[in-house]
Amino acid sequence: MRLTISTRNARFQQWEALLTNRAKRHRSGEFLVQGVRPVTLAIENGWPIHALIHRHGAALSQWALKLVNTLDTLHVTMAGELLDELAEKSAEIVAVVGRKPDELARIDPSGLTVVFDRPSSPGNVGTLIRSADAFGAGGVIVTGHAADIYDPKAVRASTGSLFCVPVVRLEAYPQEWLDRSGAQVVGLDESGSVELRDVDLTGPTILVVGNETNGMSAAWREACHVMAYIPIGGGASSLNAAAAGSVALYEASRQRRV
Repeated sequence: MRLTISTRNARFQQWEALLTNRAKRHRSGEFLVQGVRPVTLAIENGWPIHALIHRHGAALSQWALKLVNTLDTLHVTMAGELLDELAEKSAEIVAVVGRKPDELARIDPSGLTVVFDRPSSPGNVGTLIRSADAFGAGGVIVTGHAADIYDPKAVRASTGSLFCVPVVRLEAYPQEWLDRSGAQVVGLDESGSVELRDVDLTGPTILVVGNETNGMSAAWREACHVMAYIPIGGGASSLNAAAAGSVALYEASRQRRV
């Protein structure tokens, strides 16, 4: 199906709301994606593409033409000034993508899993998802009252990795799943008792990264078998939460390659 949008009609307003309104993203089950790599990875990894939007009257690249001519979805030609409200002016294609279910069955705890507990920054969420993908984690779990993984800043920061590694959002602490996992739970904390490199991360492991300001919740802290710290120097008092998680993921990847 093909459609042209030249005014701020109801469909445009529905998509525009996905940029800023978390509740509407949740109710509609959709979010917006832009950029060649993220859109390509969403398609390659089987995410539902509800619509592809491109600029009216603009010449399309071979990549965009292929999508427009072959992908079975709603194809929308949109007035340039409207498309600029949905995406960066350099965006050639904007995809309306359907979310995947927040089901722990999507994550295999027998390898390496990352938990980000109550993160407040969507940029940090996207960055940690990107690192989890890069260093071979089998999944990311975002728990508690947290930034939305489908916030445009999180999607952008993940640079497409959101579509490559299972990411699940949970409001509640997953006690039953954790009990069944059989994995060791390693928390990251600057006041931890063991240096990270001295923790064996080669078996089933769940790495827990806490909130940027307050650390992890009491429930996650109690669940940890070990609290590990990353030694730092210089004038820094601590590491950014996503940076600490990335360092830990690298260390786990390094140990698993030895």
